[in-house]
Amino acid sequence: MRKLKICLISFKIPPDSLDGTAKFFRGIYDYLREEGHNVKLITGKWNYELKDPNIIQINIIPKRFLWIIFFYLGVMKYLKNNKFDIIHGNNPKGTLPILLANELKFGATIHDLGFFTRVPFEKRLIKFIAKRSMFITTCSNQIKKDLVKEFPDLNPKKIFNLYSAIEDKFRPYPESAKKLKQKMGLEGPVLIYIGRISYYKGVNDIIKAYYLAKEKKTNLNLVIGGLPDFRTQKRYEAWKQKYKDIKFIGFVPDDKIPIYYSMADIFITYSYSFEGFGLTPIEAIACGTPVICSSIPVFKEVLQDNAIFVKPRSPTILAGSIIDLIEDDEKRKALIKKGKKYITKYSWKAVGKKLEKVYMHFLN
Repeated sequence: MRKLKICLISFKIPPDSLDGTAKFFRGIYDYLREEGHNVKLITGKWNYELKDPNIIQINIIPKRFLWIIFFYLGVMKYLKNNKFDIIHGNNPKGTLPILLANELKFGATIHDLGFFTRVPFEKRLIKFIAKRSMFITTCSNQIKKDLVKEFPDLNPKKIFNLYSAIEDKFRPYPESAKKLKQKMGLEGPVLIYIGRISYYKGVNDIIKAYYLAKEKKTNLNLVIGGLPDFRTQKRYEAWKQKYKDIKFIGFVPDDKIPIYYSMADIFITYSYSFEGFGLTPIEAIACGTPVICSSIPVFKEVLQDNAIFVKPRSPTILAGSIIDLIEDDEKRKALIKKGKKYITKYSWKAVGKKLEKVYMHFLN
């Protein structure tokens, strides 16, 4: 394959955001650079100054709504002064400045629809970007189906599912995990959730299920990592005051996340909608931790039979699944063994090779 001049555009990338969408664009940037392509990645200058000369950080005012103006103007100026074989935007809002710069040949990654199609402006923006993109990549077949269903006049042949991938650092850390558990003063089985604290993530149901399961397993522990968004901030603060035995650890540094996964006996993610891939359960499995998750279609597609699935918004059933998995050591070991073999398909090499084929298809 010939080497390409590629521009990737994403509002945020790690370490400014550990969201799956941000990790995805950083992952494909690293892969494409390793393969010898000439790649520039445009992102905002938030809390960290990155030392990579090929990552262009746009100076912004990091306040709600203000930052987007500065980011768009910076992207437009850069694109007008530089030419690329491929321009690829992350999410519709990250792709819009490409069009504003009068670049008509570009691609976009759409990670999920969910909430966004319920807001008229957001829905119109997704449709606008989807129709004008030369190609669209998604992180699951479910999102591809959702796009075609939501926008029937969209050409499905230009939508390519790549899935996502995990970094090599996600592996078991038994010694570090043991020390962390001791440091946190935890005795007994540990449940963990790490992710955004958003209303649709089902964290409230995880808490309810924890207390139901704790009636039988009195030494059970729950650790909740991640920060709330503006809609759940007040509720999150109320939880911290009310549930003193739950460890609310807030932001977890990227290099510490594998250790927290390794410390847990079960990782729980319990969204009832709006997931495009579901990166955290794959990361947890890679660290040797079995997963219980909601039975939404995308989790079933991505995890197949390598997790315990529970109907969303059903804390009583979730509590039963927690107790069952804690008490059945053979079941836990079987899930871990089978899961670790299965997730090898979610590597950046596999994702990157599919993306290169999409680019060449687009150029031809």
